[in-house]
Amino acid sequence: MAAERASRRTEEVPVAERAAALARRMVSLGTGHVRSHVDVDPDTGLDHLHALLDVRETFRDRLGIQLVAFPQSGVVTAPGVAELLDAALADGADLVGGLDPVGFDGDAAGQLDTVFGLAERHGKGVDLHLHDGGETGTAQLRDIAARTAALGLGGRVAVSHAYALGDVDDAELDRTSTALAAAGVAIMTNGPSGPVPPVLRLREHGVRVFAGSDNIRDTWWPYGTADMLERATIIGLRTGLMTDPELSAAASLVTGEAAAALGLTDYGIAPGRRADLVAVAAGSVPEAVAAHPRRLLVLHAGKVVGPFADDTYPVLVPPAPVPSAGGAA
Repeated sequence: MAAERASRRTEEVPVAERAAALARRMVSLGTGHVRSHVDVDPDTGLDHLHALLDVRETFRDRLGIQLVAFPQSGVVTAPGVAELLDAALADGADLVGGLDPVGFDGDAAGQLDTVFGLAERHGKGVDLHLHDGGETGTAQLRDIAARTAALGLGGRVAVSHAYALGDVDDAELDRTSTALAAAGVAIMTNGPSGPVPPVLRLREHGVRVFAGSDNIRDTWWPYGTADMLERATIIGLRTGLMTDPELSAAASLVTGEAAAALGLTDYGIAPGRRADLVAVAAGSVPEAVAAHPRRLLVLHAGKVVGPFADDTYPVLVPPAPVPSAGGAA
C-alpha cells in the first residue's frame, strides 16, 4: 500500500487515460459490463472517482461500468474515510466497498457498521474484499450474510476473494455456504495462487459464484490481460474443472453468473433481449474455455464494438469464402 501511494505521486499518465485504455481493451475482448473498484481515501479524496465517472460516461454505448467506492486505506483506521465514502455514493458511485474488517481495520463490527449503514442510507449495493483466511474469514462471511439478510440486500452484496472458503474443513465450509446462500451473498474469485473458493461445492449449496480479473498490471500485480475468457480458463485449471459440464460451469462464471451478480437484466441470448454477443472461433462452450480462441465479433446493445486494434480500426471478421473454379462454394 505504501508503494502504491508513492506510485500515485510519480505516475505521469492520468488515471482517466489509463482507465480508458483498459476499457478499450476490455471491449475488444468481449466484455460488455464491468465492476471496478476506485480508491477513495485521504490521499486521493474523490479525484479518482470523478475521473472514472467521466470514463463511464464516455464508454456508455460500449461498456457498462459499475464503480465501487473502495476504502483502500481502511475505514475505521483511516480518519475521514467514512465521510468520503458517503460523499462518493452521493456523487455517483454505484456500490460501497470494504476491506478485511478484521485483518486490516482490526474492527469487524466498526467497519461493517459503516459500510452497511452507508449502503442502507443510499440504497446501494456492497462489494467487500476479504482476504482473511481460516475461521477468522468464515466468521466474517457469516456476519456479512447476517447483515445482508437483516437489511434485505440479498442479491446486492458480493465478497471478492473469500480465500477462507478454500482453507477450512468441510463442516465450516458447509456452515458458511449455507449462510451465504440463504442471504443471497455472491462470491467473486479470480483463481488466485493461494486458497481458492471451491466453485462447484459452493454452487451445490446455492451460492452464486462469479469471476473477476482482480488487478491488471498495476503496483500490486504484474499479470492480467483483461481477458475474462482466459480468466475462466485459469479458474478451471486452479479448481480442477475438466469435463465438458465443468468447463461450461467455468464459462458461466464470466457470463450469466457474473451478469446476475452485477444485477443485470435482459441478459443472455434469447429473442427480445439486448443484442449483446461475443462470437469466438470455437465449436462449443467447453472448447472456448479450453482453447483460447480468437474473438470474431463483439456486439454491445446491437452495435459492433469489436474486436478492434484501437478506436479507429475496422472490425476483424473472416473474409467471405471464394467459390472454386468449378462453382462449388
